[in-house]
Amino acid sequence: MTQPPPPPPNQPPDPQGGFGAPTPQQPDPGYGYPQQPPAQPDPGYGYPQQQPPTQPDQGYGYPQQPPYGYPTAPQQPQQPPQYGGYQQPHQPVQPPYGYPTQPQQAYGHQQPVAAPGGKKLSAQLQIVIAAVVAVVLIVGVGIWYANSGGGDDEAKGSGGTSQGSATGGDTGGKGLGGGGKEKPSADTKAKMVFQVGQPKVSDVTDVSGSWITDKAFVKPGVNSVVGYDVDKGGVLWTLPLTGQVCGASRHITKDNKAPILFEATKRVAPRYYQPCTEVGLVDLNTGKLLWSTSVTGGTAGDQKARFSEVTLSGTTVAAGGTDGGAAFDLANGNPRWKPQANDQNCYDMGYGGGEGLVAVRKCGAYDSPKVLIQNLNPTTGAPLSQFQMPAGAKYASVISTKPLVVAADVGETAGDGSGISDFFSIDEKTGKLKAKITADADQYAARCRATEVESCSQALVGNGRLYVPTEEHEGSTGEYGDETNEIIAFDLTTGRTVPEKADAGDKYTYVPLRMDGGNLIAYKAPPYDQGGRIVSVDGGTMKETLLLENPVDKTVHNAESSFSLNGAELLYQDGRFFISETLISKPRENASPNDIKEYLIVSFSVGH
Repeated sequence: MTQPPPPPPNQPPDPQGGFGAPTPQQPDPGYGYPQQPPAQPDPGYGYPQQQPPTQPDQGYGYPQQPPYGYPTAPQQPQQPPQYGGYQQPHQPVQPPYGYPTQPQQAYGHQQPVAAPGGKKLSAQLQIVIAAVVAVVLIVGVGIWYANSGGGDDEAKGSGGTSQGSATGGDTGGKGLGGGGKEKPSADTKAKMVFQVGQPKVSDVTDVSGSWITDKAFVKPGVNSVVGYDVDKGGVLWTLPLTGQVCGASRHITKDNKAPILFEATKRVAPRYYQPCTEVGLVDLNTGKLLWSTSVTGGTAGDQKARFSEVTLSGTTVAAGGTDGGAAFDLANGNPRWKPQANDQNCYDMGYGGGEGLVAVRKCGAYDSPKVLIQNLNPTTGAPLSQFQMPAGAKYASVISTKPLVVAADVGETAGDGSGISDFFSIDEKTGKLKAKITADADQYAARCRATEVESCSQALVGNGRLYVPTEEHEGSTGEYGDETNEIIAFDLTTGRTVPEKADAGDKYTYVPLRMDGGNLIAYKAPPYDQGGRIVSVDGGTMKETLLLENPVDKTVHNAESSFSLNGAELLYQDGRFFISETLISKPRENASPNDIKEYLIVSFSVGH
């Protein structure tokens, strides 16, 4: 909290902003490192456009990858997939980190039972033993089902609590789920409300961040933050800034105030790069910058400290980066702590906010650091508890602060760029590990930018459970383009899967967005001939309720599917659904009028 980082190597980050840890030669990448020159926006930027595209074609900005929802060419036959037990049972769940394993006999392979002395068992005793064996087999099959993703819809509601046996208990989700604010409208058929085209830039420009209020959808633009009318798309207000937004908090206050990071000056030739040094607070209702400030210290010395991400917890705004961490009073921007030099080369690389404030702190040599997870007093920065990550963890990402759940790619073993090999459920009061959950990269689809503390997507925490989607796999029909997935849950106390799961259904793919009380709000990415859906999934029974269904119309579908699921922000609130871009690129010089148009924002709505 009050100590800075070792001097980072003077090298730029991966310009793609991808998931996973960087190569050992690279420093922690963050916002604000040099890339290529962005240009000034064209005069019409920021105003909605009335007509969606009509001619699908190959889009630019995401080479080699078609937009989601479109079928790809048939591939050569492959080996049966290894995730989730599709084709084969899932491997036994590993016990929590640090706990001894117990030898077990595989279910379904029972040894003959004989009475003492070699005597035959009575018929009555044989019946009792047969009944016990049947119960064991049923439980065993339930464990395999929960881990495999197999079975039919009737099995979804079978057994489950967060405090029971190896499968998580036996109460069918009683007491879990429900309590959400999002309810279905009488008519769940949605319409496209508005679209905003991408501004013209000279190269890759980060526009991460988006928020919803009762009246506005708010999004960073070029050297600005813009509020759009949620129902009409017109620009309600524009907040000009000294430079490009380079960080945005996921959390906002109850009265709609959001912390941001931005550059002190505009990007100019030849480098088109400015350090990310300014911390500010935006009133999302009025578009006013309530305060802005910067600090010195840490490895920055007398220069302004550079930050790569910002968050909010209570009345504390906290920003972290390779120059160290700092915190500010929400009311006036006065510093609560600053980066400071120390002999252990320790620094706060970033913070997780929300209900608590958690620092990911790195100490020691760059190639073999010690990574600490510290639950902080958000006013003073004093650690309330601390957990040391296992050796081989160079980074960690905070998924939830209360309960405390972090993710890491330990030993860089994930191998898929997801930034996750394991999840860690930690007691935030004591710092003791409750459970380690191994996340097979071939099986689970959650992702974290390993070098950013609060960047994970498709991993939700609620009801004492961690919810993650499986990777896509072939659906039940086996038809061309028939891919689907599930959402499964882990008990945060035991680390084991629970029996309940949600099935996206053939040709749809679940993308979990956020918790809503005890329910999950999830997007169902559609096939090429259907519209996407927003559903509420009960966090206990895992039964879904349809909230919104987008039109099947081809031109609308083209707009919806022009975004990459791993490169977009998806927000749903009160019948309104927004998809917005996080990274925009220079238009192709030889762009064709038939190219799929790329958008900054598309909006859908029901009941408004």
